[in-house]
Amino acid sequence: MNETADEQFDELIERSSLGASGARRLRERTPQPRIDEVRRIQRDHRVMSAAERVADRRERLIAAAYTLFAQPGFHATTIERLCATARISGRAFYECFTSREDLMRAVYERCVEETLASVMEVIEAAPPTQDDRIAAGIGEYIRFVTKDVRRARIMHLEVRRAGNVLTGARQQAVEAFAKVIQGTVQDVPKQPSPDIHMLTLGLIGAITELILEWVTADPAPPVEGLIDVALHIFRRTLAF
Repeated sequence: MNETADEQFDELIERSSLGASGARRLRERTPQPRIDEVRRIQRDHRVMSAAERVADRRERLIAAAYTLFAQPGFHATTIERLCATARISGRAFYECFTSREDLMRAVYERCVEETLASVMEVIEAAPPTQDDRIAAGIGEYIRFVTKDVRRARIMHLEVRRAGNVLTGARQQAVEAFAKVIQGTVQDVPKQPSPDIHMLTLGLIGAITELILEWVTADPAPPVEGLIDVALHIFRRTLAF
C-alpha cells in the first residue's frame, strides 16, 4: 500500500462533505487507495472550508451524544467514546465543545428547541378555544417527546442524573414552556385565586412525572393514556 496515498486519502475524506457515514462507506470501499483514486475523489467531492469542517464535526458529535447520553447515559459516556462514535479525533472534539458538559447542554437545548417549536406550531393551528389549545399543546408535547425514546430520556431522565450540569438549561426550558401555557390559558379559577406562574409550574411538574414513568416503567404505559391523565389534571386544575 502506498503510505502517501493512504495519508492523503484519510485527509481528503476528513475534509470532504460526505459526512461520517459517507466517509465510512468510502473508506470501506477503498481500503488501499492509490494516488489516482485520491485525485478522482478530489474531483468528485467538494472540500469543506475550516468553518464547515468544524460545523460538520459539531453536528456529528451532537448526533453521537443524542444516542449515547440517552443510553447508557451522560455519566457512563466518555469523550473517547463520543469521538469514536462521531469518527473524529479528541483534538477535534475541543474545537467544537469545551467539555462533555458543554456538549450535554447543547444536546438538551436542541431537544427543547425542537419540542417547543412543534408544540407552538400545533397550538397555533388549533381552534381558538382555551380547551382546544390546551389539549393540542399537551397532546403534541407528550407525543413529540415520546416519539423518540432518546429525546424522552434526555429531557426527563438524564436531565436529573446530570445534576448541576443542566440546572440552568433546565430552568430556562421550564420558563419557556411556562410562558407557552400562560399564553394559552385565558381563564383560571376565581376562588381561591392562584398565582398563575406557580400553578403553571405545578402542571409542568405533573407532565414531567408522567413522562418519567413512561421512560422507566416496564411495560411503559400507553402514550395516549399519559395524555388523558395530563388533560384531566389540567382541566380539573383550571376548572374547564
